[in-house]
Amino acid sequence: MPTASSSEARPWRVDDKGILVVTVRLTPRGGRDALDGIAVLSDGRAVIKARVRVAAEDGAANAALIAMLAKAAGVPASAASLKSGHRMRLKTIALAGNATDITGRLTEMLGRLSQTGDRGESQ
Repeated sequence: MPTASSSEARPWRVDDKGILVVTVRLTPRGGRDALDGIAVLSDGRAVIKARVRVAAEDGAANAALIAMLAKAAGVPASAASLKSGHRMRLKTIALAGNATDITGRLTEMLGRLSQTGDRGESQ
């Protein structure tokens, strides 16, 4: 999966209610909980690459992803919700709050990943 610099592609958008909607590609049982940067899928969509330790059983991987993404975005876990992809690797997550502040935090964190070559911000 090709990676993209954080300035080229954005895996999020603001919906008509002002909610930030983020697209994520999740790898359950990925060895650790981490956001691994931005990638571009073969169809051209940008996604945040994420991994969690837990298996995709009984919603555990989804819960871990929501908690990790909320922490990275600087919002409470209650402000994050899974909108689609409950049983798929590609997920759509809504983050409630100030969309400008949230995108700033995500851009900064994901930008640090691409600059340092770090394999992700473990949570």
